Amino acid sequence: MFGPRKTDDEIQAMRQGGKIIAAIFKGLKEQAQPGVSERQLDAWVEEQIIKQGAIATYKTSEVNFPACVCISVNEQIVHGIPTDYVLQTGDVVSFDLVIEYSGMKTDSAFTMVVGEAPSGAKKHLITATERSLFAGIDAIKGPVRIGDISAAVEAVLRDAKLGIVRELVGHGVGHEMHQPPEVPNHGRKGTGELLSPGDTIAIEPMATLGGEKILSEDDGWTISTRDGSLAAHFEHTVLVTEDGVEILTQL
Repeated sequence: MFGPRKTDDEIQAMRQGGKIIAAIFKGLKEQAQPGVSERQLDAWVEEQIIKQGAIATYKTSEVNFPACVCISVNEQIVHGIPTDYVLQTGDVVSFDLVIEYSGMKTDSAFTMVVGEAPSGAKKHLITATERSLFAGIDAIKGPVRIGDISAAVEAVLRDAKLGIVRELVGHGVGHEMHQPPEVPNHGRKGTGELLSPGDTIAIEPMATLGGEKILSEDDGWTISTRDGSLAAHFEHTVLVTEDGVEILTQL
């Protein structure tokens, strides 16, 4: 299901691409300040991608998204199109980026609060969603099934009493942005496809402070919470190794 087995060079290209995304995200956390528009942030991201000799996958014919990075604010879960909206103090903002480097793609996302330290319900949403991502990653210890990862993500989100976005999933990544298998954020241990060393997947929990139902906006891209509750999204591209896992999209 994963397609052709990746070569050592292809995995190394994904390592480098992942580090490029991580470095861009580090800078993006500083750039995303009150008074800055989404379009300004998208332009900054594009400049960084070009500087690193990479390609913004979202803008290629594979996707045809109208920007380099998805910027989703407050009740928007994923695939928000950057607009002239100016970030406000307290906004909950998710950034999702896919780049291609030396022919291989990596995918990552994070959520932050603009202009202030997260507190209260916003802090709970963000910290628990990120914790669920790392629970899914930690479930990869040698041979593992997709359901083992999904169950680990779900357990954290359930304990946190967050809405689990079930209609959107993680996925295989590498030669293409989205390739089999799907990696749901809920599931049962011991089920699903068996992962092998050399496989690369994007694990990406999405959670809300309210219900689980989603709404597709009129722009044809943005997906929001149906009840208007705040949402968070975290994602890493990971490599399954002989004895565990390597996170590719971190410094």
